[in-house]
Amino acid sequence: MRCLPPIGAGPRRPAAAVRRTAPAVVACLTAFLAAVPYGAAARADSVADPHAATRVLPAAAYGTAARPHGTAGRAGSAGSPSLGRGRPAVTSCPEPPLVDGGIPRSREYLTAIMGCLNRSWSGHFARAGLRFRAPTVRFYEEPAERVCGVPWPTGAAAFYCTEKATVVFPLTGDWIEGRTDLYPLKIAAHEYGHHLQSLTGFRARYEARARADRARRAELNRRYELQADCLSGVFLGSVRGSLSRTAPDWTALSEAIRAAGDDGDDGPRTHGTGAHRAHWFDRGLRTVSPAACDTWAAPPSAVS
Repeated sequence: MRCLPPIGAGPRRPAAAVRRTAPAVVACLTAFLAAVPYGAAARADSVADPHAATRVLPAAAYGTAARPHGTAGRAGSAGSPSLGRGRPAVTSCPEPPLVDGGIPRSREYLTAIMGCLNRSWSGHFARAGLRFRAPTVRFYEEPAERVCGVPWPTGAAAFYCTEKATVVFPLTGDWIEGRTDLYPLKIAAHEYGHHLQSLTGFRARYEARARADRARRAELNRRYELQADCLSGVFLGSVRGSLSRTAPDWTALSEAIRAAGDDGDDGPRTHGTGAHRAHWFDRGLRTVSPAACDTWAAPPSAVS
């Protein structure tokens, strides 16, 4: 996945500065894929440190995701992945301050946000007739040598271990310490989106398609990542009224997402243009509807 650049109260880097980090993206991607070949048994979907301005392309593994009771639940046809109809209930999720406090404050913030995510999505799954299981959460004060059976992704700020259904958060680094913007919340919500994809069968379907059609892997990966962007928007939309945020905060987040697209990169285009990333996040934010996040049914022109 591609990292969102730092935003908020502090100085913001212009989009051009973010795009100049493309060589770092390619270097990070190359190193990670060399360590974890496509098809490895364990995988980490990661969001990179905003200071490094990189995201790591996940090396795919193939397994079975948790399925809804019986078929796809009330929201879809038998055997088809589904996130359910309707909207997550509007919930309250006030953000603990992050401006100071170090590691204890980072843990407090992320614990609170993960609690919000669990409450929001478990309630939605129950109403949709879908089976829910909260992800495991692991905190590290510093990056470890290995996690989830693979080397810690270079520059990763947070990531989701698909085979272990675990969201991993380092408690230090520019991505979390002393921040006053929406960036840490967006990271947590995006990684949680990958957990939802595993629970509902979208990940298994994506991986099976990628295995069968190597030529379309980049496009399929874009659909996978853009769906997680959209689902993060759904969650932020559901708690928006409880966040003490102003219009400029939301505008800054949208601009950061747009600046973090695949535009102009030399490597594989696996995450979508900035315009498409911003579009899918905003679609989730406005509709607050998981059903609106069906990137798999979108035409190729909407996920380029």
